[in-house]
Amino acid sequence: MRTSFNKTIHSSYGPTRRNFLTGLSKAVSLIGLTILSPTTELKAANARSDRTDLDTWFDKIKGQHKILYDAQSHNNGFQSIWSWVFMESNNETGTPDDDLAVVVVLRHKAAGLALEDKLWKKYKLGKFYDVRDLSAPLPAEKNPYWEPQVGEMPEDGMSIRKLIARGVLFCVCERAIANTSKQIAQSKGLDAVAVKNELMAGILPGIQPVPSGVWAIERAQQHGCAYCFAG
Repeated sequence: MRTSFNKTIHSSYGPTRRNFLTGLSKAVSLIGLTILSPTTELKAANARSDRTDLDTWFDKIKGQHKILYDAQSHNNGFQSIWSWVFMESNNETGTPDDDLAVVVVLRHKAAGLALEDKLWKKYKLGKFYDVRDLSAPLPAEKNPYWEPQVGEMPEDGMSIRKLIARGVLFCVCERAIANTSKQIAQSKGLDAVAVKNELMAGILPGIQPVPSGVWAIERAQQHGCAYCFAG
């Protein structure tokens, strides 16, 4: 009788217990999804926001005459010089700035031209990128093309800062900055992520970070820009 009774208890208890645990497991899973969902949605929203910001930036490419300069090195500032020449030549032939679009993609070893002076001095970027001071045969301790002194470039309006104010669109490759960060970190025993965050925070005003330079080149061409290699 006792054996039969125990079998009856276990027979009826087993499925009930399993059903309870199964239900509990599902409930925990649903709670987990509820907890994780806002984080996932937030990341997705941020990604959409970043993409929207970039689309808005590329939508600034307007006008009849459009050109992009693919800058892979400092090339003695020719990415800025040619931008100025393009605009001035069009002005002289009857096209105002409002009908022009100039995009400069700073990538590879030109990425440093997007960074503020204090980073050039702190991390010796003149030596890193092999950029000389415009007024002395020494590695630059500041960004030489952001706001050069009068006489350091052929024309006063060729500085990056003045070209941005005139409507030229400068962007910088985030992957190039990441690569620079890794090399600096390895040489100085620093954390690469921390260095990258510092460099990204030091991008000069008016310069747009982009996922990669080649990505930006293709997007600019989609918006009708003619391609020009800027060294």
